[in-house]
Amino acid sequence: MSDTQALKRRAGESAANLVEDGMVVGLGTGSTAAEAIRALGDRVDAGLDIAGVPTSYQSRELAREAGVPLTTLADVDTLGIAIDGADQIVGADLVKGGGAAHAREKYVDAAAERFVVVADPSKTASVLDHPVPVEVLPDAKPVVADTVRNLGAEPSLREAERKDGPVVTDNGNLVLDCDFGELPNPGATALDLDAVPGIVEHGVFPSMADEVHVGTEDGVTVEYP
Repeated sequence: MSDTQALKRRAGESAANLVEDGMVVGLGTGSTAAEAIRALGDRVDAGLDIAGVPTSYQSRELAREAGVPLTTLADVDTLGIAIDGADQIVGADLVKGGGAAHAREKYVDAAAERFVVVADPSKTASVLDHPVPVEVLPDAKPVVADTVRNLGAEPSLREAERKDGPVVTDNGNLVLDCDFGELPNPGATALDLDAVPGIVEHGVFPSMADEVHVGTEDGVTVEYP
């Protein structure tokens, strides 16, 4: 295991330890959220009674492998906690979408009573400047790209690896990675993108994190933004 993966595991296990018997848990997407899912599987094996709401094909399959029972938002009254990673973190503000699952992640994370972010130290920053993933309807890509340029960003179509063509999300859409430079006001950027026709969802998560668990060499630091 690499040093970075060990830090991710510490963060994921720390968040998984917050889950209590009877909870419904939002299961995030990405390498650090995966560590939380595996830790939850170990706890389920030891007798913990929970159900998970996955945010992607990846998290659904991993939960099944780990033995975490699954459900949907439509079938539960309350989502007690969501555990998810981030591409960049500044306080309670996040940029997400490196795994192209940010549309489902956003509505699951927003539905939770407690949204816990898990990360290694490389994800924390003093200002958000990570390119913003924007999921777009395929036919709307040219119009959205032009509009995003007018908002001051440079969009680029995310290309798939080890296959020809672009990344296609679990929802059947495309992803534009939009480089705005620094985002001094993430809430304002989020509102601008919310208003663009053809955008399904974007990766700016303003003021959404309730807790941030960061794995370190000495353990885990927990922040309450």
